[in-house]
Amino acid sequence: MRILSSAEVEAVLDYPSLIERLRQAFRRDIKVPVRHHHDVEVTGASTGTLLLMPAWQVDRHVGIKMVTIFPDNGARGLPAVMGIYVLLDGKTGSPLALVDGPTLTVKRTAAASALASKYLSRPDSERLLMVGTGAMAPQLIMAHAAVRPVCNVLVWGRSLEKAEKLARRLNRRDLRVEATEDLEAAARGAHIISCATLSHDPLIRGDWLQPGQHLDLVGAFRPEMRESDDRVMERARVFVDTRAGALSEAGDILLAIEAGALSEEDIAGDLFELTRGERSGRRFYDQITVFKSVGTAIEDLAAAQLVHERG
Repeated sequence: MRILSSAEVEAVLDYPSLIERLRQAFRRDIKVPVRHHHDVEVTGASTGTLLLMPAWQVDRHVGIKMVTIFPDNGARGLPAVMGIYVLLDGKTGSPLALVDGPTLTVKRTAAASALASKYLSRPDSERLLMVGTGAMAPQLIMAHAAVRPVCNVLVWGRSLEKAEKLARRLNRRDLRVEATEDLEAAARGAHIISCATLSHDPLIRGDWLQPGQHLDLVGAFRPEMRESDDRVMERARVFVDTRAGALSEAGDILLAIEAGALSEEDIAGDLFELTRGERSGRRFYDQITVFKSVGTAIEDLAAAQLVHERG
């Protein structure tokens, strides 16, 4: 069994290849059971969480992502979220690879957003607004730039210092990256807006959106969290990664449905339908589109297969 580190995963998963691999995966028959969720008691501390996310492709591979969430880890100098991915032979069950979970997750998540962008954003999109400065932010910037001619990026975060640090790190001759404090002005001027935050309150307002924009919502992965207001969902053509995931976990979708700004029938399509040509993406140049993702084990398996082939 091979052990593939974070650096090795980062090195072998280039975005053009990973995005194409995800496109193929959503077109195939990959089995994805409901994920397992277990509370883990910790004496004298907050309860931890164990998540088990399996998926398999018949006669090829079985994969299981194991994620732990221990809220008090910050005080110990450790990440709250950690995990590993185990890839098994689909015919014998033999372990093939043990893959760094966090890096695999951020790469496949960003690739899924870029895959959706290929169907939903305007082909001439050059200006990107990145909302958030965490681990997902640089990955999303690079993934979107892999599928669209993005050359100007603004980064907004609650901490201007973190936004400036990220901008300095990514800025280069062919990709100008700067920090901004004016979220509204940046949102109004962007062609693509990508959000990856832990916000419980709307950050992007529907009244800010301009004709032809694409909004990519990656954070807010719980029903009580959201990055957009109801007006966004009223104005946009809405797509999700999977309907089952969005209708059980995505606060941006669920809270808009609760408020009457959106219905289940208003969701125009998911990545299965887009990649298989069953639903059209952007229908006209001035249309506003939204993609809301919560993640699926299909993406993990596809990414792990590619890592195993190249690692």
